[in-house]
Amino acid sequence: MEAATKERELSGEKAQRIVDAMRLSVAKRGAAGSTFEHVAGEAGVSRGLLHYYFGTKERLLVEVVRRDAEIRVARLDEPLAKAQTVDDVIDVLLASLTDLIENEPAFFLLLYELFSAGRRNPEIQHEVGQLFERTRSHVAEVLRAKEREGVLRLRHDAEEIVSYLFAVADGFALQALSDPERDISGGLAVAAASGRYLLIDE
Repeated sequence: MEAATKERELSGEKAQRIVDAMRLSVAKRGAAGSTFEHVAGEAGVSRGLLHYYFGTKERLLVEVVRRDAEIRVARLDEPLAKAQTVDDVIDVLLASLTDLIENEPAFFLLLYELFSAGRRNPEIQHEVGQLFERTRSHVAEVLRAKEREGVLRLRHDAEEIVSYLFAVADGFALQALSDPERDISGGLAVAAASGRYLLIDE
């Protein structure tokens, strides 16, 4: 747990350079080919600094995904707060998913890499589980707020709905990234219809 404590203490511009360098390295080389040597060189820091604060590559990957997830969720807050109908909510969620698939596919590559790492390392598995839990809870509270406003009428518990929607999004992203030439518009229409069913109890 000492490495995790050190990881949380690293902040500021230098930390952001390291995180950005790891994200770019994964996009170019894949997670398996991204070494501390690559990341340190591109971030302009010593390799020893990465070892000191993160300990392992998997811990650095956790930090990259954590920061990316926080940014993605924060970007949802404002447009969801402005949503006046269930279709507005669905449009925001689908726009976020398609933006990630088209412009930042490395986000999903990191998630899949961390899932594999967690199978071998219980501590990493716990960290990733906590990351998903925090993200689910945040988005679920946003849905509850929209229900209190009268925009939504949730068919099931908000957190369970978010869990389902995330599972659909992750699986959809995996298929889309595996076959970039495939037209995904039909699949998105089905996702929108299922989302509408869950968010409006008519």
